[in-house]
Amino acid sequence: MTGKALQAYLHDRLHAPGYRTLVLAGLFLAAVVLASPVAALPMGKPVDFETQEQEAQYQKLVRELRCTVCQSETIHESNAALAGDMRRRVYEMTAAGASEQEIIDFLVQRYGDYVRYRPAFQANTVLLWTSPFLILFAGGMVWLQVVRQRQRLVLRQELSAEERAALEQFRRGE
Repeated sequence: MTGKALQAYLHDRLHAPGYRTLVLAGLFLAAVVLASPVAALPMGKPVDFETQEQEAQYQKLVRELRCTVCQSETIHESNAALAGDMRRRVYEMTAAGASEQEIIDFLVQRYGDYVRYRPAFQANTVLLWTSPFLILFAGGMVWLQVVRQRQRLVLRQELSAEERAALEQFRRGE
């Protein structure tokens, strides 16, 4: 076919009755299929364990460890490649029989304390753990000072003669 013949053929096909309806129906069907949960892909491949305890440990850890790339997402929720690597490592160590603490210690050593959603109480996290109590204490001290100042104002004696004279002058506009 020559260029003009092909162009005429495609023109006739595209403008045939019902062709547009057929194309739109196909696009709609494709959109419905792709948007359905059937088309959803799980993050990473499914994992198999020898015991229920290993599976429970894995599920607990992937929901408690933070992805260091994403902000405020666990490695279970994250799509980042690093989270996938961390999930794989947790799986491998769990399948090999490592304890929760061994896995956490390994990941903290490799990625730092940020990987924990609940950081341990240690020297570099003291302020993190004590700051709510310090703020509460400071707020209590401010509240106590305000209450004491108000009590002093209530307990104050009547105006002196000098203060009454100054008040009267103020009232008269002098």
